[in-house]
Amino acid sequence: MHFYKKNCFFVNFVHFVYEFYLFFSNFALVMRTIPTVTRYLLIANMMIFLFAAVLQRYGIDLNAIGGLHYIAAQSFHWWQPFTYMFLHANLSHIFFNMFAVWMFGPMIENEWGGRRFAIYYLVCGLGAAIVQELVWMAMLANMSATYGAAALSQYAYFMNTIGASGAVFGILFAFGWLYPDIPMYILFIPVPIRARTFVIIYALIELFAGLGSVIGLSADHVAHFAHLGGLLFGWLLILYWKKTNWQEPGELWKNIRAKLSGHRHLNSSKDDKFDGYHYHKRV
Repeated sequence: MHFYKKNCFFVNFVHFVYEFYLFFSNFALVMRTIPTVTRYLLIANMMIFLFAAVLQRYGIDLNAIGGLHYIAAQSFHWWQPFTYMFLHANLSHIFFNMFAVWMFGPMIENEWGGRRFAIYYLVCGLGAAIVQELVWMAMLANMSATYGAAALSQYAYFMNTIGASGAVFGILFAFGWLYPDIPMYILFIPVPIRARTFVIIYALIELFAGLGSVIGLSADHVAHFAHLGGLLFGWLLILYWKKTNWQEPGELWKNIRAKLSGHRHLNSSKDDKFDGYHYHKRV
């Protein structure tokens, strides 16, 4: 009987190891099919979430250190507008954000290219942080009529926002901009909705939810205006790129240097001797 139990344990252990290997092999295969920047964003967010969970067991709160705090509070640090978008509160928070990145990110990255998509993602996240700071500033100014400076300072110290939702809303807007007529099937809605319509409806829901939290109708602890900030900055960046005919950062810098120095810039339409080697323009 003892021998049988030992053999059962060994067989179950080998089976577990084999299933574990198959899972991660399939996971790695799926990840390799995802475009580079989207894949790195997914991996970075998941690894940081696990790292934060491990540190939490040792009494280190990474969400408090890297989360976005009010800019005038003592708890604010310069890196927080960048790091906050890679931190998440719980499994559902990171799951839904990364699900949206996985669903919409590859199409946008394939359309724009990895560098442009990475810039867009970060700008939307930073834009969400800026809008959230402005909302906090307005909220504290409104509270100053009721509370003293010491109470407001203590309250501002604990203000904290984390999550990639602002950047994700920028991705949703870019998807609706690039593919406005793609039908989308939403849970509990039996008919397909065009991508542009979906983005508009979602933005209106966030707007009313944000207004409701401001006037005290709800207290869901969600940074709705940060979401709208990511969408707003995504829209502004797309308009800017549309006006300037997007250029790679390296090419843009070469053009600026050429204008400042007054030297003629190579032009592929004028049969320059070294155009085929030195000059490249992304279409």
